[in-house]
Amino acid sequence: MSLAQGPGPPVTAARLDPERAVLLVVDVQEAFRKAIPDFKAIAAGAATMVAGAQAIGIPIIVTEQYPRGLGATVAEVRDHLPEGVEPIAKTKFSAAAADGFDLGGRDQVIVCGVESHVCVSQSVHDLLERGRTVHVLADAIGSRSEANRALGLARMERAGAWPSSVEAALFELL
Repeated sequence: MSLAQGPGPPVTAARLDPERAVLLVVDVQEAFRKAIPDFKAIAAGAATMVAGAQAIGIPIIVTEQYPRGLGATVAEVRDHLPEGVEPIAKTKFSAAAADGFDLGGRDQVIVCGVESHVCVSQSVHDLLERGRTVHVLADAIGSRSEANRALGLARMERAGAWPSSVEAALFELL
C-alpha cells in the first residue's frame, strides 16, 4: 500500500463505488420467461438489484431487444423502476450500441440480464473495450441452455469483467 493513499485498504477498480456505478439490466423480457431455465430467479435477482440501486441512488439503464417481437420488460423488474426510467429499445445485440445508451459519466457498470452468451456478453465486451469496469451478476444472468450461460460468463470474466452476485454487489455498494 502506498502511504500517499492513507490508511485502510487500497482502492481498486474492482471495488464498486455508488458514486461511479450504474446498473445495466439487459433484456429481461416476457419472451424469455418460458425459454430460459431459472428465469424466475433471474428476474427476481434483477428486480432486487433494481430496487437496491434505486434505494442507494445508482442510475439504472434497462434495455429491451426488439420489444415488438420479444415483449416488454417483465413486471417483476418494471415495477421497481424509478419514475422516469424507461427501457431503451434496441435491435443490435449490444446494449452499448443502442440509440440513447448513456452511462452518464459513470465508469463502473453492474450488469444482469439475458442472454449470457449473446446480448449480455456483447454488451460487456463493448463496455470493457471502452475502458469501463464491469461487474457481472452471475445469479441474475441466464441463457436458454446452461452451457451457453456458462460459456458467456467465462468469456466475460476472461475478457476482464468481475464476477459477482446480487447480494455481493449490493453489500459492496453500502
